[in-house]
Amino acid sequence: MPSAQPETLTLDRVPTPTGEVLLVTDAEGAVRALDFAGYEARMTRLLARHWPGAALVEGRAPSAVRTAVEAYFKGDVAALDGLRIRTNGTEFQRSVWAALRAIPHGETRTYGQLAAAIGSPKAVRAAGSANGQNPIAVIVPCHRVIGANGTLTGYAGGIERKRWLLEHERASARTVA
Repeated sequence: MPSAQPETLTLDRVPTPTGEVLLVTDAEGAVRALDFAGYEARMTRLLARHWPGAALVEGRAPSAVRTAVEAYFKGDVAALDGLRIRTNGTEFQRSVWAALRAIPHGETRTYGQLAAAIGSPKAVRAAGSANGQNPIAVIVPCHRVIGANGTLTGYAGGIERKRWLLEHERASARTVA
């Protein structure tokens, strides 16, 4: 009996003001991963964990996806909202990632508020861990989560990039308002 072919995912590299982003899509155009250049090893580990056996090939993301990513970094912070994503974490992780997508542009939440948003107010550390395992940066906006005292804490893409993303979204939100 022939074995099934491994799934092929496409890795595109998109220049942005914060450096090149690594954009991974599947054959249906859903985003599977987004990370920053320099963090490719981390992204590859997360992909292998969530999509074991998937082959990653260099190529170009569907134009609508690539255009949305470019538009976000040019100031249209809502451009990513309609993108389809496909994650494969645990049910808890997926609930955290969905809660992240519900945080409005230009706003932040603490880890405690994130845990409460998914109905698990005592699971602050677990919510933080799920936040850190998010394979789709920016689109699943883990950068919008801050420490209980309001400080910018842990971000896989670096604190300076987190600061840039938050300021970018706040400035864009003020322009729209």
